[in-house]
Amino acid sequence: MEKDAGELKELDIKAKIWLEKNGEPVFGMGRFLLLEEIGSSGSISAAAKKLGYSYKKAWSFINLMEKRFGFELVDKKIGGRYGGGSVLTEEAKKIMNMYEELLKKEKVFLEDYRHTPHLRHPSKH
Repeated sequence: MEKDAGELKELDIKAKIWLEKNGEPVFGMGRFLLLEEIGSSGSISAAAKKLGYSYKKAWSFINLMEKRFGFELVDKKIGGRYGGGSVLTEEAKKIMNMYEELLKKEKVFLEDYRHTPHLRHPSKH
């Protein structure tokens, strides 16, 4: 037996925000977290390990983002006798700040939705 819209339980709205360039994904939560971890640890390897990514996958994400954005996000120092390290560029920090602002706006939108009765309980019409 089919239920009509008036009998549906409360609906939840979900959202995922990512950035695309020319229809190709460039940046989303996973890549944000990767850059955040690189920024705090100073290491691509440590960031990858903490997030459960392979080192190769982390490098792939970084290279892809840099290629699609058209600028460097991570200043990389290759390891050696004294070890390497990685530092986020100012451009990376700007992208991350912009993304965080988008996430805040998303949160406000979702909170507004929770307080809109006609959206939470659709009518039959």
